[in-house]
Amino acid sequence: MAGEKMEYTDTLDDDFMPVFLINGFLEAGKTQFLQFTMQQDYFQTDGKTLLIVCEDGDTEYDTELLKRTKTAGIFIENMAELTPERLLELELLYNPERVLIEWNGMWNQDELQLPDDWRVYQQITIIDMSTFDLYVANMKPLLYAMIKNSELVICNRCDGIEDLSGYRRTLKSMCQRGEIVFEDSEGEINEIADEDLPYDLGADVIEISPEAYGIWYIDCMDRRDRYDGKIVEFTAMVLKSPEFPKNYFVPGRMAMTCCEADMTFLGFVTKAREAKDLQTKQWVKVRAKIAYEFWKDYEGEGPVLYAETVQPAEPIREVVQF
Repeated sequence: MAGEKMEYTDTLDDDFMPVFLINGFLEAGKTQFLQFTMQQDYFQTDGKTLLIVCEDGDTEYDTELLKRTKTAGIFIENMAELTPERLLELELLYNPERVLIEWNGMWNQDELQLPDDWRVYQQITIIDMSTFDLYVANMKPLLYAMIKNSELVICNRCDGIEDLSGYRRTLKSMCQRGEIVFEDSEGEINEIADEDLPYDLGADVIEISPEAYGIWYIDCMDRRDRYDGKIVEFTAMVLKSPEFPKNYFVPGRMAMTCCEADMTFLGFVTKAREAKDLQTKQWVKVRAKIAYEFWKDYEGEGPVLYAETVQPAEPIREVVQF
């Protein structure tokens, strides 16, 4: 594996059981990733570890490694067995300091129920990019359920794939706050070349067409070096809330991140003198300068737009797709 890693610290809150959730479809490389992690110095602990394996892949766990790391491996064959009551029984039986779960990609992760004092401390998704298109076409809801809350998405077996930037946008639309990492079959991180964007980054005003909105949104979240201080112009729908500070609103578009049941509003916080006169669901053309600042909804720094003009515009009927 490359530089990506699970995080572990001795200062975890004693009031809850930390759960490390590793998910992905069969043969994506979950077992290999977990065994690699368990051998690293940064992941060692004095206490016991409970490893819950939810599918039977070709790669088996090294029994000597499990013994050396004081890890008890338990196989759960059916999701019906994975109940809070069963998990509490395992906690009482093995008295672990932490829990690792190798998830079964054919189970809907939205249905996972943990005991009240168990918390997902870190979630990582492993993806075999040689089969990614197949799963997107046939099992996108299951893929989305695994990816959407992941801190890290590791995309391996990327050999021969040229348009990694397109895959990055697809994954970022499902997992906006997570880090996306691409690897080749040897584990080395691939460098993603800058793509030809469907707008002119060198223009005094970057005009974002309706068709390019999704590309711009994802790229702007990801590439501060490209957009900090730039002026953009785009058409979007107004979102306002009493919780917003004075003169702030969010212009954005509805996007289909998974299916029609998972529509998401994608937009950036914007400060404008016209904000007080705007109504939610009104369509506007915005010309604004992009800055990157701390905002609580971003849980850190992210794009904040300072509007130069906000004018009424015709609605765009199509949703954003990736």
